[in-house]
Amino acid sequence: MDWIQAVLLAILQGLTEFLPISSSAHLILPSQLLGWAEQGLAFDVAVHVGSLAAVLIYFRKEVAEMTSAWFAWVLKGEKSVNGRLAWAVIWGTFPVGLVGLIFALLDIVDNYLRSTSVIAATTIIFALVLWWADSIAKEARDEHTIRVKDIIFIGCAQALALVPGTSRSGITMTAGLLMGLSRTAAARFSFLLSIPAIILSGGLEAFQLATGDTPVDWAMLGLGTVISGIAALTCIHYFLILLDKLGFKPFIFYRLALGIVLIGLML
Repeated sequence: MDWIQAVLLAILQGLTEFLPISSSAHLILPSQLLGWAEQGLAFDVAVHVGSLAAVLIYFRKEVAEMTSAWFAWVLKGEKSVNGRLAWAVIWGTFPVGLVGLIFALLDIVDNYLRSTSVIAATTIIFALVLWWADSIAKEARDEHTIRVKDIIFIGCAQALALVPGTSRSGITMTAGLLMGLSRTAAARFSFLLSIPAIILSGGLEAFQLATGDTPVDWAMLGLGTVISGIAALTCIHYFLILLDKLGFKPFIFYRLALGIVLIGLML
């Protein structure tokens, strides 16, 4: 990559990591439209670090409270609302971790799922599912009222995001809406759930990078990390504001249009 490619891809990754519009769908567009090569494993790790830093910074108060409450629960038996939310994030990560390990061992994504046709189909299908969920949502509860069945359902939904084009944020928000969470609560829990998910995926990529012999351009990786983090932090802040005012409809229509564009490129 050159510097312009690095900047644009880092912005794309940072903006789309937390929006319900599929980062994988957007990251194939430059290669399709401009003939760019894939950004490579090292750059993937860098932009994941930036995204992780963004969500930790934005939710620093909640993460600190959840961490403290979780240790108090484990070490002292002191149960609390924040401790339960921390457990929800932990248990909600198990499905994607297990399925992700199986997919990695069998190389399922690279061999069968990383194609324009798959990404176009999932971009459209899960946009329609989000539309349906948003239209029937009861929006009765916040993220602190999450129950065991909510954790299982949202966690299993997150595992579907291993299929490119599904959107991790989109599918977990959809599942949250179907379980009766408000739009904001579904989004906030999705963002909290992204922390261990990004750590797992980024950790796997970092391990693959460390055990390989790929040369690393540290200056470009640093640039990608910083820009991705700034873009992701900005995205989280304004997304939560817009969600209260506009709902999911703009993102649904955008996904449908994007899916049609991908189909046009494929044909």
